[in-house]
Amino acid sequence: MKLPRPVFLTVLLLLPGLARTFEPISTTIGGFVLGLAYFGVKFYYEERCSQGTLNTTGLQLDFEQRVFGQHLAEQVILRGVAGFMKNKNPKKPLVLSFHGWTGTGKNYVSQILAKNIYTEGMSSKFVHQFVATLHFPHASQINTYKDQLQAWIKGNVSLCERSVFIFDEVDKMHPGLIDAIKPYLDYYDHLEGVSYRRAIFIFLSNTAGEVISKLTLGFWNAGKKREEIKLSDVEQQLSLTVFNKPDSGLWHSNLIDKNLIDFFIPFLPLEYKHVEMCVRAELHQRGIHSYNEEIVTNVAKEMTYYPKEVKIFSVKGCKVVSTKLDYYL
Repeated sequence: MKLPRPVFLTVLLLLPGLARTFEPISTTIGGFVLGLAYFGVKFYYEERCSQGTLNTTGLQLDFEQRVFGQHLAEQVILRGVAGFMKNKNPKKPLVLSFHGWTGTGKNYVSQILAKNIYTEGMSSKFVHQFVATLHFPHASQINTYKDQLQAWIKGNVSLCERSVFIFDEVDKMHPGLIDAIKPYLDYYDHLEGVSYRRAIFIFLSNTAGEVISKLTLGFWNAGKKREEIKLSDVEQQLSLTVFNKPDSGLWHSNLIDKNLIDFFIPFLPLEYKHVEMCVRAELHQRGIHSYNEEIVTNVAKEMTYYPKEVKIFSVKGCKVVSTKLDYYL
């Protein structure tokens, strides 16, 4: 017994690809229904590229509850990414470059951003992470890496134009390697039939951390609040430092020379009060809502601070807060 023809045709229209994936052996009504149920559920729940839209409210809430001391990063990312994703016809991909010492939140913020574009976050098949020391370890193979990198980006954008690419440890990339992706970041409608204009590229780097720290310390010494620091105070100096530093990964890069990086975003060094905030956030994330403030103080005091004379900024930011908290709990 078979399903009536009109119902069968309707099912095929509702579930594209079913005719290609359905097993011929399931020809009975029972087998067909089971197969239909399986593929119907799979199709319904399977992550789709079209779901890649920015949850602005969720992103702002995550920033308020989980990211501390980074007003510039919050402002630029909220406005820049939201504006880009609302634009139905962007002229080029969005390119963000995060800079600052370890533990200031660069990786963490990129994960939060990914989660608010695709609900599966870093596990999404449309979010791709490259780690320099893992994926590009050998200088002797730089030409091979260039070919692989271009193939990976072209292949993934061909499948989903709203792909997100995160490059971690850019400062450890071999000079010239990152320029392999320059064509995909430029002002082209299409390259070999593929449009890259709706993709997002994020670079994470420790380069220029000293520049950012010096600026932040200068504001502190002048009695100014860190929240008074504007992007215009530091962005140009960031780009110049990264461009002229041989071990930046972007040394003399065409990406900077051709103005293809849209925002250089500084992640400011974290103060003692921010470390305390990180501890409280970690406790809440673990489901611990009732605790002794002494735990927060003990963990924050365990961190090392600089400069030595005044001890304002945490050397490791909030990077080891979770490990320190394990000890005290």
